[in-house]
Amino acid sequence: MCGIIGYIGKKVKIERLLVDSLKTLEYRGYDSAGIAFVTDKVNILKSSGKIINLEEKIDENVESNIGLAHTRWATHGKADDINAHPHKSGSVTIVHNGIIENYLELKEMLSKEGYTFKSETDTEIAAALLDYLKKKGIWSNLEVIKEFETYIKGSYALGIIFDDELDTLYATRKDSPLILGIGKEEYLIASDVSAIIGFTKKYILLDNEDIVKLTNDNYEIYNSNLQKLDRSIQEVNWDVEEAHKAGYPHFMLKEIMEEPKVLNDTIHEYVESVDSFMNKMPDFSKYKKIHIVACGSAMHAGLIGKYLIENYSDIEVNVEIASEYRYKKVFYDKETLLILISQSGETADTIASLRKAKADGIDTLGIVNVVGSTIARECDQVLYIRAGVEIAVATTKAYLLQVAMLMLINIKLMIEHNKITNEELSKLLDDLKNSPELIKNVIEKDELYKDIANSIYEDRDLFFIGRGIDYAISLEGSLKLKEISYLHSEAYQAGELKHGTISLVEDNTKIIAIMTDKDLALKTISNIKEVVARGAKVVLITKEELDSNYDFIFKKVVLPKANNYLMPLLTVIPLQLIAYHVADNRGLDIDKPRNLAKSVTVE
Repeated sequence: MCGIIGYIGKKVKIERLLVDSLKTLEYRGYDSAGIAFVTDKVNILKSSGKIINLEEKIDENVESNIGLAHTRWATHGKADDINAHPHKSGSVTIVHNGIIENYLELKEMLSKEGYTFKSETDTEIAAALLDYLKKKGIWSNLEVIKEFETYIKGSYALGIIFDDELDTLYATRKDSPLILGIGKEEYLIASDVSAIIGFTKKYILLDNEDIVKLTNDNYEIYNSNLQKLDRSIQEVNWDVEEAHKAGYPHFMLKEIMEEPKVLNDTIHEYVESVDSFMNKMPDFSKYKKIHIVACGSAMHAGLIGKYLIENYSDIEVNVEIASEYRYKKVFYDKETLLILISQSGETADTIASLRKAKADGIDTLGIVNVVGSTIARECDQVLYIRAGVEIAVATTKAYLLQVAMLMLINIKLMIEHNKITNEELSKLLDDLKNSPELIKNVIEKDELYKDIANSIYEDRDLFFIGRGIDYAISLEGSLKLKEISYLHSEAYQAGELKHGTISLVEDNTKIIAIMTDKDLALKTISNIKEVVARGAKVVLITKEELDSNYDFIFKKVVLPKANNYLMPLLTVIPLQLIAYHVADNRGLDIDKPRNLAKSVTVE
């Protein structure tokens, strides 16, 4: 969940370079930051809080061309200057992403060898272990790293500087992402492509237990047996401008405004014609059951997929939170498909669930945004969404495209199970291709969403209610609101409120009700009247066909007329924008909400 940058090359204003590079990783979430750079020794600067606190400590006059930088999201130990990275023990300086699971056992061993520790982190233990192995004096630095890997249980991405080799930068990884950037007379290591895009578009994806050795004019990659490797070089397919706000006050707003474009890009990638759709989508015909595994918003997208697949294709779907799925007894067989959804493709719990299924011989399909990510590489098949770079921690456009991809999967299932005629298929694909224009129409009602936000941003609690697929959308609306505005909200099945939670409804309680399913509309109206009778003020989000003069409604959003199959794409847009404006009214850091990270690479 942290960010790593390492640089070696021709540039000498290393402190400024490292700090500016860290800023490109702020969206990942962090609570402290630090840098290490080489002069005649290793110098370390670090600070809790935002990168600006670290920036105040840099000396623009210092020259160095080798350094490491890190943004930390606290796991072991509170967020303060001492626990911030980099960490140095003896002659070894490191930055680290991941979790060393056996750090207490290693700490006990190293303490007996005379090591003392200043921080509460597992990272300082890792630095001490490297130093301990080095003091044995029988190995080169490459061999020290190789030996280190045999001691460690858990995950890591490491950038390493050894005092006896100050002109060289080392790196290694296991179950935590790390890439090698290939520039002109310069090399970088990074946890994310966005951190290298200002230097180069060329990069290498490092595999587990790869060891990288970087000097000013060369890079070498070794496997865990210290055999030299020739890894293929890839190229980033987006520009640095995409990582800028383009005049918007926040990345989140920019990314919502990009939703029509990225939806169009993704749909047209797969749906130029019926024939191209059939060729580009995998064959699902043998599967009688589907498991969807994901975390957070991706899991909510999975719930939309469950509703669509079960109702349109008559196939049983289980949706599971990855952190639970990986540890539970799972009932699947060779006719089960496991679908794993992750924007980054690096979500630790989702990867663990993938590996569990692979070990059991179950077919896997990834839905990811990042080409070449761990999930993309390890799944049997992969479908890419085309969200481009998503900077804001709270996902918007990637979530929308995950829903769209599940819609495409369901259409293929409908075809394979004879649940749709050729005429219906042609019409549905055409409607999908037209959906970006409908999204634009929904976004254009932003003044209404601002008005709704103005009426709720000072509240303390808020509820979302819906039935069927509208409940799944309610979950995402509630999550979006709470994660960026810190306003407490909960989503409930509309018919479930009266089984306890309705006791919390009082005068002026705000409730956002979603009603897009014609078959469930009358039931939802009854639930709305139940809460209105107890003093609630209800914001109704419905579609044109179900609109009426509801005199008991506080405020109302009416979605444009559209194929009912597309409603989940349209309905979430007002929820995203309402959450955004509530957080904006509260004066919060919308793109980097507290305690959260973009890519959750710890378990």
